[in-house]
Amino acid sequence: MDDTVIATITASAGRRLLGILSMGTLGVLVITICFLAPPAPGLIVFLLAVGAASLWAAENMRRATTLTIELTEEGLRDSSGEVLARLDDIAGIDRGVFAFKPSNGFLLSTKTPATRVWRPGLWWRFGKRVGVGGMTPAGETKFIADYIATHVAQRDG
Repeated sequence: MDDTVIATITASAGRRLLGILSMGTLGVLVITICFLAPPAPGLIVFLLAVGAASLWAAENMRRATTLTIELTEEGLRDSSGEVLARLDDIAGIDRGVFAFKPSNGFLLSTKTPATRVWRPGLWWRFGKRVGVGGMTPAGETKFIADYIATHVAQRDG
């Protein structure tokens, strides 16, 4: 098994900072509103839940964007060892404007479904779909998408 890394995708520092600060600020502001200008009791519970969810998402985004995505001869994986998709299992790739894909990224269709995973700002997997991108530079994701498209085209003839 060849474990040589062909290319990597790393979250852009600027996008990472902006995304984490935006989510964290939203959470803090919504929770602060509950204490400084309390609305109706039912709305307080809703706002606290939204604020807590925003802070939770900001922390998950912070953790996820420390990882990198690596392309090897076997497939795509992240630096924690989680396999996004094996190259042999990829049925197709969509990089179109109207594709339901992350920003600066691409969408993979796999032959077999896998467990749901969400790494905010980096990648997600839901059933037979894998979305790669978000806080990533367009050049890095484009190179990997081109490599995968070429591999799939050669494999399928």
